[in-house]
Amino acid sequence: MGNDLEGISVFLAVAEARNFRLAGERLGVTRSAVSQALQRLEDRLGAPLVQRTTRSVSLTEAGEVFLESVRPSVRQVRDAMQTVRDMQARPSGLLRISVSSIAERFLSGTLLTEFLQACPGIKLDITITDDEFDIVEAGFDAGVRLGEVIEQDMIAVPVSAPQRQCAAASPGYLGRHDLPRHPRDLQKHACIGWRPRPDTAPYRWEFTENGRDFDVAVDPVVTTNDMGMMIRMACAGAGITFGMVETFEPYIDRGELVPLLEEFCPPFPGFYLYYPRRQRQPVKLRALVDYVRQSARR
Repeated sequence: MGNDLEGISVFLAVAEARNFRLAGERLGVTRSAVSQALQRLEDRLGAPLVQRTTRSVSLTEAGEVFLESVRPSVRQVRDAMQTVRDMQARPSGLLRISVSSIAERFLSGTLLTEFLQACPGIKLDITITDDEFDIVEAGFDAGVRLGEVIEQDMIAVPVSAPQRQCAAASPGYLGRHDLPRHPRDLQKHACIGWRPRPDTAPYRWEFTENGRDFDVAVDPVVTTNDMGMMIRMACAGAGITFGMVETFEPYIDRGELVPLLEEFCPPFPGFYLYYPRRQRQPVKLRALVDYVRQSARR
């Protein structure tokens, strides 16, 4: 029975990572140990669960069926074991959090530093990403995203004030070009755009006029997935960029950027810490949620 449970845990890690080395890193064992444990499980089942090639790992039909059958049960067992541990423990352990790159207040360091000081038994593993995915399936305890993109079945706790976007450019760029008076004027300007991945189209800049939402598909002269690069290019005079006012504020305060088209950019709900509904939440996650709520009341 023990070997079966071990093999199932290894299989789940391989199925999620689709890579033996990455599965081994997640489990804290070697690649060969992963391969051997999986082979023993396949031998006991009498069926191959994965197809191995030199470049990738994919699930067989039997593997897909087995994954869908065992994944919910393994989660329940893990949750039950963690619940028992939590009953006896102070907040401790590793919290894995996926955070949007533009969640400025959460990423500023102050809130998280104070939380770690209040809960010294906890360690944080923070992944900065703007990809949208199932945080539970990816092994995260929680995430931080804009409220509008969070799944409805998640619990969400505010971690920021309402947000607002705006266009921005350097004084030097605006000295060489006409000031855009309306979002449609952006199509006459050099723009610096954002996209999450190379295989996606640039983000369409969103505005509101007379209560009606609309977007503008700019044709960027520079496109990147890094907000820092967008800001550096804008400050250097390469063009107009678009993002959160909270992100631009330090550069606006120093006179490096000038906000544009603000009358077309009303506020909207901000960022939320979100996590799955469970009958019993891990103590370490409850500690973070409680701290975020307390911080919001200050």
